[in-house]
Amino acid sequence: MTGRIRIIGGSLRNSRLDVPDLPGLRPTPERVRETLFNWLAPVIAGVQALDLCAGTGALGIEALSRGAGAVRFVERDALAAKALRDNLARLKVEGAVTAADAAAYLDGAATPFGLVFLDPPFAADLWPVLAQRLEQGGWLTPTAWIYVESPRDRVPALPINWSLHREGKAGEVRHALYRRCTALPLS
Repeated sequence: MTGRIRIIGGSLRNSRLDVPDLPGLRPTPERVRETLFNWLAPVIAGVQALDLCAGTGALGIEALSRGAGAVRFVERDALAAKALRDNLARLKVEGAVTAADAAAYLDGAATPFGLVFLDPPFAADLWPVLAQRLEQGGWLTPTAWIYVESPRDRVPALPINWSLHREGKAGEVRHALYRRCTALPLS
């Protein structure tokens, strides 16, 4: 382990997460997490969440700390998945960790989630593929919230029925919260 980040709110506030030194691992900055969870405050209690491309799991663990009902973490890197399991055990919080490629995971049997964190490795350009699989595969509740993190100058192609709720920029990152609508917007 080469670094640590902290949980910024809820029951686990100020708890530290060990961060393995892995290429491309980019934990969501504290300021961005604080903004995101302020946006999610009215809906976080009891929500079933999916932390796709979880990395450190900071987003999902922050959600658990603030009252999410359950979080499923999906991370393809075995070392990152192990570090995530170790952090969950040390913090004594429940969270299911699946060591799998996100796209392959979404090809499996779907469980609908009310909140999804979509923060894939920037260089892989996975937003359109993963978003379509989430949308078409039965992974989202009818009015799910989807958090998308991308490079500052890039708005990924997402399903037309994902309505932008809030967005911001911090450093080299664009962070945006979308709401899934079951009815397509009129053109």
